[in-house]
Amino acid sequence: MVNSHDTICALATPNGLGAIAIIRLSGPNSKRIVEQCFSKSLKNVDSHTCHFGNIKSVQNELIDEVLVTVFDHGKSFTGEESVEISCHASPFIQKKILETLLDCGARLAEPGEFTMRAFSNGKMDLSQAEAVADLIASQSRNAHNIALKQLKGGFSNELKDLREKLIHFASLVELELDFAEEDVEFADRKELNQLVSDVLLYINRLAKSFELGNAIKNGVPVAIVGAPNTGKSTLLNQLLGEDRAIVSDIAGTTRDVIEEELTIDGIEFRLIDTAGIRDNAETIEAMGIERSKAKIVQASIVLCMADNSIPNNTAEVLDWAREIRTLHPEKKVVIVINKYDISQKTIEISDFKQVYISAKQGTGIEELKKILVDTIIADFDLANETIVSNVRHYNALLKTRTDLEKAKFALETNVTGDFVALDLRQAMYHLGTITGQISEDDLLANIFAKFCIGK
Repeated sequence: MVNSHDTICALATPNGLGAIAIIRLSGPNSKRIVEQCFSKSLKNVDSHTCHFGNIKSVQNELIDEVLVTVFDHGKSFTGEESVEISCHASPFIQKKILETLLDCGARLAEPGEFTMRAFSNGKMDLSQAEAVADLIASQSRNAHNIALKQLKGGFSNELKDLREKLIHFASLVELELDFAEEDVEFADRKELNQLVSDVLLYINRLAKSFELGNAIKNGVPVAIVGAPNTGKSTLLNQLLGEDRAIVSDIAGTTRDVIEEELTIDGIEFRLIDTAGIRDNAETIEAMGIERSKAKIVQASIVLCMADNSIPNNTAEVLDWAREIRTLHPEKKVVIVINKYDISQKTIEISDFKQVYISAKQGTGIEELKKILVDTIIADFDLANETIVSNVRHYNALLKTRTDLEKAKFALETNVTGDFVALDLRQAMYHLGTITGQISEDDLLANIFAKFCIGK
């Protein structure tokens, strides 16, 4: 990324054997460089056209038959003149074509440089550029939808609207400072206070959504915990629809942690079957129990399993659950009462979500899946609401919130306008870092455009 005026090239598809590989070039000399090794001229061809021919090395050695696709300046992903070479996906062929392009004047692209150029050339803002990586890495429907909405600019447009409102009022406050001696008030304090309150409400909602977005993006770790022989491994097998864990009547069968992935309604859950927790376990089992306790710390959701066929076992599990919540208040704890096919006893539980199941027969499994999804989604509308999944965006939102809270306090306590303006400037700055709009020139442009001072 040292020089954005040269032409870069890189393999755009994964390394390894396959039917097709794509090598991408971007920069002002893309067509000229490819012409040096391609059997056809690209000088007068139209953008977005594909051309069949041969690629040869600078020593005139035939490398492969390829398809070359041309994109004119301003009409490509990066905004620059670009060429894509589709060749056979032999590692040798890919390597030889890249070597030839380097011999003809291109250089290897740095990591992320194509997307960086797209951002630099105004093809997308910073949050959209980050969404490209999220889209590529998405492994579930909801992770894909969140990244796609961000890539299409949904999040950016919402932040743009918020920022423009803040710029408008900040410019009015700044204007008042220029006319301080004349005691002129351009900004309605009540209206500004209401605006800051509304923006704060929205920022808080976005920040709150990060827990959901991060879980969807990275998967939701779910620890299944309980005493030996409560049916944890049977439940894991039932959820997965296969015999993944060994099931036995012998207590302490599971001696290590078993992890498997399960997608429910477009959300990926990482199920963790843990060793049964009990006292007086022998050495190897005790090691598994310690690992189980560590997984509880790492989990977002903890399924505390009780055996309904054992008197008072549910009450004991409730004590465990309350202890977990006390030690880890951020954890979402669900009480899963198993072996309901053996005993239909119920116990009133008011402080936890609970579900009665038969892991052996599959009763209550669908209800448990629904609880898992509802526990993560909470009151968010995934279809219509912006969900934050990027930790950088989340941290910027927290900083914005802090600045707006200071501005609100200043307005409510009649602090002078210069302090209000400073807090608003900081809020706009941190909000702008999400999309890459961090210049304070926006504020100056707004003042001159609307008020024509000096004319």
